[in-house]
Order: sequence, then C-alpha cells, then structure tokens
Amino acid sequence: MDDTDRAILRELQIDGRIPYADLGPKVGLSPSAARLRLQRLIDAKVVQVVGVTDPMTMGRQAMALLGVRIDGDPRAVADELSRHDEVVYTVLTAGGFDLFAEVVCSQPRDLLDFINDVVRPVEGVASVENFPYFGIHTHRFLWHVD
Repeated sequence: MDDTDRAILRELQIDGRIPYADLGPKVGLSPSAARLRLQRLIDAKVVQVVGVTDPMTMGRQAMALLGVRIDGDPRAVADELSRHDEVVYTVLTAGGFDLFAEVVCSQPRDLLDFINDVVRPVEGVASVENFPYFGIHTHRFLWHVD
C-alpha cells in the first residue's frame, strides 16, 4: 500500500458511496485510475465496500456478546458457530474467555434458544456467558490508515 491507496481508504471511510468522479481528484488520480486502484484493494481483500445496517432498527431486538470458555481447540468452535446466521462475528481471545461471539436474534426468546440449543451443545464448549445489549452506543468503522 502506498500513500494513494491510504488516501482512497480514508475517503471511503468518510463516504463508502463516493463516485469515482469525486474520489479520483480527491486522491490525485483520474476517476478511472481511482476505480482500478480500488478494485485492486478489493481483490487483495484489503477493503470491502458494504452496506452496514443497525440490526435493532431492522427488527432484530435481541443482541448479545457471548463469552465462551472452551475445552480444546477454540478455532473448531468458532468455525461451528460461524455457520449460523445469528452469529455476526467471532473473535479468538485470551483471558477469561477463549472466544467471543456477537449474536443477533429477532427476540429475546430466540437468543435464549440459540444459546441453549445451538451454542451449549457444540463439542468443546465448556461454558457460555451472555452479555445482552440494551442498545448500540458507538458503532464506527473509521480507523487511522497509515
């Protein structure tokens, strides 16, 4: 990545829908060169351009972070949990938990069922702690691009 790539990423963090006609001049390129640069970054999996939703405004009223303690390989548990649409991300970690999983469900009962019927039976899961969300306070995707 060079300075131009980083400038493209900074502009996309501000407005992921910026037209190439506007992006190019902001980063010192023609619109077509900006499109090619961005496509290269996408192909290299440096960046994804996606629409981000707020699950709660989309009717998903039960969100939680699950702290999972695991006997065995946490990667296998993360792989299994990731197969379910309710799981929006998993993080392997150290400390009191081996894995964190963010879960989004339609209603609290669905969250309870997901924890008891899906998560707890997964081979290697020793325990699960549920940290329900009351609301999303901060949700940012702006990162310093160096």
